[in-house]
Amino acid sequence: MSHHAPRYVIYGAGAVGGVIAGHLHRAGSEVTVIARGEHLERILANGLLLDTGAGTQVIKAAAAPSAAGVAWSDETVVILSVKSHQTLGALSDLAAHAPPGTPIVCAQNGVANEREVLRHFAHTYAMTVMLPATHLVPGTVVCKSHPTPGILDLGRYPNGTDDLCESVARDLRAAGFAAQARPDIMAWKYRKLISNAVGDVATVLPDDPEIETLRGRVRDEGEAVLAAAGVPVVSQAQDRERRGDLLRSRAEARGPNSLGQSLSRGTSGIEVDYRAGEIVLLGRLHGVPTPVNERIQRAAHARLATGAG
Repeated sequence: MSHHAPRYVIYGAGAVGGVIAGHLHRAGSEVTVIARGEHLERILANGLLLDTGAGTQVIKAAAAPSAAGVAWSDETVVILSVKSHQTLGALSDLAAHAPPGTPIVCAQNGVANEREVLRHFAHTYAMTVMLPATHLVPGTVVCKSHPTPGILDLGRYPNGTDDLCESVARDLRAAGFAAQARPDIMAWKYRKLISNAVGDVATVLPDDPEIETLRGRVRDEGEAVLAAAGVPVVSQAQDRERRGDLLRSRAEARGPNSLGQSLSRGTSGIEVDYRAGEIVLLGRLHGVPTPVNERIQRAAHARLATGAG
């Protein structure tokens, strides 16, 4: 990497990617978004509509349907923000067109993406995404927190930091996010994994009278699995301290979590296999029963199959 300012390719301009792209572009970073379908058509025709607590901005960033449409250079940094079940498709596209030295930042839920990216790109980075946002209408993303749109800490995968982490964090801070480089970023992503799995309980079993008990059991199973696997994870207290009161909900921008949005859009796949499903997998690998996470995973697939989003 040279010392020039990074040029960003936001691969996947949904809720998270769209909000990151919009804020970076507004702050003066060079941004290209990769999107598809009607969402891409609207972005190309009218710009990306970024709905924030300060009003709706029209973001006129470059946009393309795939990595083939990007003007790649040594300064290009990819922020990968597709859902985990879409990572392999994005990776085959990137591997075909992006230079092998391109840094890839996984701004994704779950903990499985970084390992897949590292098969193809030596410079792989992990980002813990705490960014409440929705994308339910093509061409529009809604930032649900104001004035700070999100917390986006990052580090090298599997660990460490470097100048690129610092550059990206600096650009994100200039764009309004809270962001810092962390050498132990995966320990933060494992904490986020548990909170995502807990958050999905209400999404897939909204009418269950035992919902609070189930949420506690999903969390307990997650903690037990990570302990058995010997995976470092930051404590809930550290996570709470990092969040502080930075994320402030806009009353007019409520909406479902990311799994709920996928279910309501009727998408072809869902990320639950990399949320509760990751806890299930680790439990099976390390001999820890995870019946409630299994139930959440199965219930999410059942809702997708019956179109009950």
